[in-house]
Amino acid sequence: MKKRSLALILASAMVMSSLAGCGDQPAATQDAATPENKTEVVDSAIQQATTVVEESGFSYTGEGPITEDGGTIKILAQTSNYSNVDITKAPIVQKVFEEAGVEPDWQLLDYNSYEDAITPMLSVGNIDADIVKIPDNDPNQIWIKSGMFVPLDTYFDYMPNFTKWLSEHPVQKAELTAEDGHIYYVAGVNVAHDYQPVLMYNQVWLDKAGKEAPENLDDFVDLLRYFKENDMNGDGNTNDEIPMSIMSAFLPYMFGPAFGLDLVSGFQADASGKVTYAAADSENYRKYLEFLNGLYEEGLLEVEFTSLDRDKVIERISNDLTGVAFDYSWAMSMMYSNVLPYYDGTEKTAFVGVAPLSGEHKGFYVGRNFLSGMFGVSSKSGQIELACKFLDYAMSDHCQDYYQWGIEGESYVVNADGSREYTEKGKDNDWLQQFGINPAFVFPAQQSVEATDILVADWHAKINADQRQYVVDPWPMIYATSDESDTINMYLEDIQTNVDENATAFITGTKDIATEFDGYIAGLEALNLPELVSIRQQQYDRYLKALNQ
Repeated sequence: MKKRSLALILASAMVMSSLAGCGDQPAATQDAATPENKTEVVDSAIQQATTVVEESGFSYTGEGPITEDGGTIKILAQTSNYSNVDITKAPIVQKVFEEAGVEPDWQLLDYNSYEDAITPMLSVGNIDADIVKIPDNDPNQIWIKSGMFVPLDTYFDYMPNFTKWLSEHPVQKAELTAEDGHIYYVAGVNVAHDYQPVLMYNQVWLDKAGKEAPENLDDFVDLLRYFKENDMNGDGNTNDEIPMSIMSAFLPYMFGPAFGLDLVSGFQADASGKVTYAAADSENYRKYLEFLNGLYEEGLLEVEFTSLDRDKVIERISNDLTGVAFDYSWAMSMMYSNVLPYYDGTEKTAFVGVAPLSGEHKGFYVGRNFLSGMFGVSSKSGQIELACKFLDYAMSDHCQDYYQWGIEGESYVVNADGSREYTEKGKDNDWLQQFGINPAFVFPAQQSVEATDILVADWHAKINADQRQYVVDPWPMIYATSDESDTINMYLEDIQTNVDENATAFITGTKDIATEFDGYIAGLEALNLPELVSIRQQQYDRYLKALNQ
């Protein structure tokens, strides 16, 4: 096999040399100083050297093993979102490394605090890993511009699976192409309109109350009051019912749309294409906060809502203490219904997903971007080619089959007609998670609706199909230009922090909405929100133009 041209070898060396002194710079310094120089180094090296060298022996073709010499790959990523899962010991994950012919050296940070933990590490270049899961989709090219990751397209000779995928997905290829024309990340893929966050009710409690699932906010509040005041679990105690158990991160998903707000994306565009910032809507966002504050004051939104995590919600459901939940739809039968003491596998005894709540505005559910879970190869890696090969192999169709189904004979079987179904063990979500299904926090995994439909209860798959009509696209993934990203990086974090802190204060009443909300809006303007909205408008205009070409 022909190895890489000497041009690319020299390019890599020159990039490493140019980046060697920037690892300890603050992010802002890197953003300002490195991107043009980094691109010029790569392009210049590729153009100046043309000599081709040969490599005898092993040839990677996209299948395992990726090398005949073995070795170790250092991966910096997340722990599982299940507290009882050690992803490093999951058979599916181990199988990928076994077939690749390399060993893993894991550096896993806690799933729930990953962004907070890895962001400062990336900002100062404190990374000792070959492959890194970045904390977001890098829409402002912060990490691209810092020089932390190699341009993967200069190593595409070693990435046949990825290049094939890109050719089959031109829209996603365009989304992954940075301002400088290079591609830096391999991405996982979401099921963007399926198994999205959804409102769920305990059907047994609903039937006991003699009520249907509410369609609007007023009826919803009435139902919460009924749950709070009555002995819904039949234990003789009317004081242990928790009307709803909602993690704070899902409050914007659940209630924002009823007020015409996409608080999940933050920025939103109306039918005419005008862009606004949802949490700065002086009329509708104020009503949203007043509504949640009312729930909190009445004890319908519990005092400790800010500290709730999924494990606590599951514990409450398992003890039949709560009647309303909101989470990703896959939790409906796999995590919530199955722990109810009386669940018998039917919809009548389950936590059941329903249509979104409406208020003055028609309700909707916010979907996810198609691309998610970005992985890059560190420019500090001493084995960039091997890392590129492994990342390529890890996103291959062969490995995606592992991620979606597991291992034949263990988690699934193939029927005579060629269809697949999960084994009895595979139908146990706890077992399947420990087996390593959909390891998106460590590999670029692509989700499958078909595999999920078979995994969940039949009634659950039907409800998911019914929910698609309510799911809308979030704010699109649009790479910012250099000038735009400089401004976004300067202002957005402070604005988001301000919004989050004030939301909690207004909901809990430590800040008075009547007297302090106008000051909150003025504070956002002082943090240069209008300039940020103007930039998002430019980006959205570009997006619409590209979409209509």
